[in-house]
Amino acid sequence: MASAKAVIDEGVRLGVVDRTRVAVMGHSYGAFMTANLLAHSDLFKAGIARSGAYNRTLTPFGFQNEDRTYWQAPQTYYQMSPFSYADKIKTPLLLIHGEADNNTGTFPIQSERLFSAIKGQGGTVRFVLLPLEAHGYAARESVLHMFWEMNNWLTTYVTNASATPAAAGKP
Repeated sequence: MASAKAVIDEGVRLGVVDRTRVAVMGHSYGAFMTANLLAHSDLFKAGIARSGAYNRTLTPFGFQNEDRTYWQAPQTYYQMSPFSYADKIKTPLLLIHGEADNNTGTFPIQSERLFSAIKGQGGTVRFVLLPLEAHGYAARESVLHMFWEMNNWLTTYVTNASATPAAAGKP
C-alpha cells in the first residue's frame, strides 16, 4: 500500500496525476496485487485484473516465494488472499481471464469465485472470460476484445466518473 501511495504522491507532485482519477491494473501476479490493493486501500478509482490468483487456498502447495504448504501456514494463505476480503472491495473491478488458462495457479475458477464473492457483497465487478485463451492472450479477436473492455471500464469508472475520491478511511 505504501509503495502505491508513494507512486501516486510522486505523480501528483510532478503535476501529471490527478489523485482522484487513478486506476490500477495487472496480469497474473499483478492481478493478485491489484485485487489486494483494492481490498486494502481506497487509493484507486477502478481496477483491472487479468488472469490472477485471488484465493491462495486454491494453490495449497506454495506460491511465489511462499514455500510452506497451506497446511503448514493456513493463516498466511488466508491473509494473502484478496478473496478473503471480497466484502471490502468496493472499487469497481474488471476481471478478465482466459478460459483455457494453463497456469496451475491461475485456473479460471480464481476469477469466477472472486467475481461471485464481490458481486454477492454488493461490489461493482465485471467478469470477462476469453474463449480458448491460455494464461497469455494470443488471438487477435481476444486481444482486441480485451482492449475494448478495458477502455470501456476506464472510460466509465475513471474518465467519466465524478472527481470525488473513493470512500475515505482506508490508508
